Amino acid sequence: MLTALLLDAPAQYADRLAEETTVNGRGMTDYDLPTATDERAPVLVRRCLAYVAACLRRARDDFGDTAVKAYVTLSFADTDEAPLTAYVTFCTPLPDVRPYVPDLESVEGAAVGEFCVEDGAD
Repeated sequence: MLTALLLDAPAQYADRLAEETTVNGRGMTDYDLPTATDERAPVLVRRCLAYVAACLRRARDDFGDTAVKAYVTLSFADTDEAPLTAYVTFCTPLPDVRPYVPDLESVEGAAVGEFCVEDGAD
């Protein structure tokens, strides 16, 4: 989809999930947000959820895709400042490929949410 925007896109991927999540993963823009986590978190989460809802709605309306899932990940950057950062990744569950987050409930060190069109893309 957007491989032209990736400077180091590999020619081959381990599987379809690796390719899809590489191409469809995005860091959420946060340069304009406050640095204090308690001020930053609600705005960052709202921004991610608005983006997720818009993308899931377009996937459904433009392509008839109701299977695609969005994953929102919040964690602290591995930098000296360690700001709260967010990533949004889209992928479609496939029967012959492992899930993007195999055991969502056991994730540690980050907050991860899984969303689909039925979760309120309208």
